[in-house]
Amino acid sequence: MHTGERPFTCTDCGKSFSVKWILVIHQRIHTGEKPFTCTECSKRFSHRYNLLSHQRVHTGEKPFTCTECSKSFSLRQSLLSHQRIHTGEKPFTCAECGKSFSWRGSLLGHQRIHTGEKPFTCTHCGRSFRAKNHLVLHQRIHTGEKPYKCCQCGKTFKQTCHLKRHQCVHKGPGVVPEGVQ
Repeated sequence: MHTGERPFTCTDCGKSFSVKWILVIHQRIHTGEKPFTCTECSKRFSHRYNLLSHQRVHTGEKPFTCTECSKSFSLRQSLLSHQRIHTGEKPFTCAECGKSFSWRGSLLGHQRIHTGEKPFTCTHCGRSFRAKNHLVLHQRIHTGEKPYKCCQCGKTFKQTCHLKRHQCVHKGPGVVPEGVQ
């Protein structure tokens, strides 16, 4: 019988629970305890479910499939996040300017425009960037890395957009690969 009674209270935050074992699991938030360890990479987790989900990284298992495009994911949350591409849902809104985003990470990156924060710094020259991917692209100036290779002629590029633009050479005049402007 459910009485709605919650006699087990967290001494750290005051949140109450109806069952003691749920309180014990909750308290790991405060203690930082992570009793579940991945045998493959030694990464630790506070909840067994998170360990089991993580282990799919090593097994390659992707049990969650998008019904729109058939793309598969190892985590249910990743599928739910991906589905916003199809629905156009943008639940994360900037309080400063009202712009909305499909993903929390995109909102956080956008907010740095308002704050001026540039937390990603190049170890070679000290230049800072708002987004990690901008730093990665910049660092290729120093490393000379060109990870994108044309399968037709072998020419390499620092960015995928440069490779796609180059591929027009092989397709003939007036033919532009998808996604290139």
